[in-house]
Amino acid sequence: MPGLYLAGLLVSLLGMTVLDARLHLFFWRAPWRAAAVMVVGVAFFLLWDVLGVALGIFFIGPQNLLTGVLLAPDVPLEELFFLLLLCYTTMNLVGFVQPLVARGLRRAERSRS
Repeated sequence: MPGLYLAGLLVSLLGMTVLDARLHLFFWRAPWRAAAVMVVGVAFFLLWDVLGVALGIFFIGPQNLLTGVLLAPDVPLEELFFLLLLCYTTMNLVGFVQPLVARGLRRAERSRS
């Protein structure tokens, strides 16, 4: 069923957005900084993909779940949304873990003094 993978990615991105909005993890904490980080991250991985395709490392496999739209040779549209999801998930995780680590460090420092 063409487009099924893209639909799954969009649902997952929506879930990441809901988590971010609810917990103020990434875009809801600092929107401009988050946008810059997202653009740099996705651009880096798209460049990585293009280099991988040029070197013959990456290629499109079976396409029965893909839309068939290509951004570049062997780089499907779904790859862009996958990279958005990858970067968003990573940054939401960092936004969630960072305060926990800081709290743990403060607690450890208080117990030492």
